[in-house]
Amino acid sequence: MQKNIKANKIAVIGAGNVGATTVYALMAQGIGSEIVLIDINQDKAEGEAMDLMHGSSFVKPVDIYAGDYEDLSDAHLIIITAGAAQKTGETRLDLIKKNTEIFKNIIPSITEYNQDAILLIVTNPVDILTYLSWKLSDYPAKRVIGSGTVLDSSRFKSLLSKHCGVAANNVHGYIIGEHGDSEVAVWSLTNIAGTKLKNYCPICDKNCHTNELEKIAENVKNSAYEIIDKKGSTFYAVSLAAARIARAILRDENAVLTVSSLMKGYYGINDLSLSLPTVVNSTGIEKVLDLPLAESEEKDLKKSAAQLKSNLKKLDI
Repeated sequence: MQKNIKANKIAVIGAGNVGATTVYALMAQGIGSEIVLIDINQDKAEGEAMDLMHGSSFVKPVDIYAGDYEDLSDAHLIIITAGAAQKTGETRLDLIKKNTEIFKNIIPSITEYNQDAILLIVTNPVDILTYLSWKLSDYPAKRVIGSGTVLDSSRFKSLLSKHCGVAANNVHGYIIGEHGDSEVAVWSLTNIAGTKLKNYCPICDKNCHTNELEKIAENVKNSAYEIIDKKGSTFYAVSLAAARIARAILRDENAVLTVSSLMKGYYGINDLSLSLPTVVNSTGIEKVLDLPLAESEEKDLKKSAAQLKSNLKKLDI
């Protein structure tokens, strides 16, 4: 780590629902000792920082304040949540042009003051914006991470935990590929406490027909649309996902998380960012894992990559 970087300092760019809730999640879990909140609306950032700091006596010591880009010069981790929000009826990919233009301003503002941090992109469409951030920042690929399908994988585990009647942390499974409509559920490796799902279901007396499992995967994919339709936006779970990734980085955990990162020949996929189980630590991306996917899953992953690639070609980057 560079001498001017503070190991436990985090900058969050964007003080909207996701950004403010991410700072709250970081604060509540004791992740980071210094957090600067940056937003184009300075009053909003200051108000959120004040509100959060008023609860500082209930958590581990932390300094939370509103600032500007100069204040992120010594941050170890920079989390970007700023951007246009997904509206009812919009897909994540519909946001491409809006948020690409926003990031063309944000990333140079970051690199003007900090070339040594790790970037964590949360804004959608996260895979495309992760790739764009790598291109614009000139950071090493291992230090540009997208929140990817960390949230989707959690949704997957949550729905399976209800279906199987076990705690979510005993469900092990991954959603890979795009964080969006082409995401892939890795059923072949999904297990309950080490027991493959196809073997576990008879034990728990569940009648797991293929169409039931497919419905779970569809519900995972469509969860955000349903939540946006009902309450306008999603921010609690994605903020917890961002905090989980931040914890892996600041505590040097070598945690396996389905973050989005630059593909370098995995399953024959190159020159775009998407999600696979990845070892994450204080240096960023340590290793992307090559899973023994079923043939159909690998085929679907490549389809997901092709869809993202076609959208990337439409951008001037």
